Amino acid sequence: MRKMKMLKMVASVICICLVLAACGNAKNNNNPAPAGNGENAGNTAEQSQNAANSGQQADGVRSFKHALGTADVEGTPTRIVALEYTYAEDLIALGVQPVGVADVKGYQAWVNTTPGLDANVQDVGTRQEPNLEAIMALDPDLILTSDFRAKDIYDKLADIAPTIAFSPYQDENGVDQYQEMIDTFNTIADAVGKQEEAKQVLAGLDETYKAAAEKLKSAGKENAEFTLVQAFSNQNSPVFRIFTDNSMAVKILNKIGLQNANKEPAYEVYGYSEKSVEAFPALQDSNFLYIVQDDDNVFETHLKENQVWKNLNFVKENRTYALGGDSWVFGGPLSAKTLVDKAVSVLAP
Repeated sequence: MRKMKMLKMVASVICICLVLAACGNAKNNNNPAPAGNGENAGNTAEQSQNAANSGQQADGVRSFKHALGTADVEGTPTRIVALEYTYAEDLIALGVQPVGVADVKGYQAWVNTTPGLDANVQDVGTRQEPNLEAIMALDPDLILTSDFRAKDIYDKLADIAPTIAFSPYQDENGVDQYQEMIDTFNTIADAVGKQEEAKQVLAGLDETYKAAAEKLKSAGKENAEFTLVQAFSNQNSPVFRIFTDNSMAVKILNKIGLQNANKEPAYEVYGYSEKSVEAFPALQDSNFLYIVQDDDNVFETHLKENQVWKNLNFVKENRTYALGGDSWVFGGPLSAKTLVDKAVSVLAP
């Protein structure tokens, strides 16, 4: 396998470097370290800093510092496995179809973007428990994952191929979710040699924001307040995720001139708080935007006779708006555009 060839090559290079060092030769060949290892034997501090800044090493190998270490990527990867929906979406936005994706069926259900996954993209297990054997069988040259899922299996993934782990959910001292999305998209574009395509995608997204803001303004909805909720049934009870100001979804809707009515006293690392229907009276003067899967009629099932729900202003005044179950609010630029298009279609039809 290609991986074994690479390991043998690295081992040979290390042996040569040790011999040269023993002979007192000060020349530094700047050979790449194995995937997942952030150290380059023999580099001076200055050379290491320069390599970190440029990301470029000898022999066409680039180093990518990430949430779980450093990945050394050789050439331009073409066989890429994405273990989160977002990273699959990012690749597709750049014109690259992954060879493998975790939970293909889930991606197709939750992520409504164009273009979609090719029919020949292979499923490699769940996002929570990816199938390492299935990943290895695809012989990837790059794996994309998240830190919070991959921390316990990162070394195993890195043994298969260079693995870049992103950190989508950072504490209040980190970047917000929207900026993290942009940074991740640009990093993936860099890794697959699609920087110009990334610029075009993001420029198009900015145009979407501008056009949406103008349409909302024309409809008298400039600065209109909203509450964004993702709802689902769990063990015969409704669960309501109410999105907070630091969430990517709220940041996206802010960009088209809408204002979040939900103000949380504490920072929510995932960008939402899970609450019951009793949280809604404080938000009832806003426009209620909700995301529910088509096969889970959570409001009709659980709230049809609920007096709190029935007496809310946005219910009585018909200001509840379905965005569809496939509005993926944890995605990339394509999902951002989908969210904006759907919000505008219901608020300014």
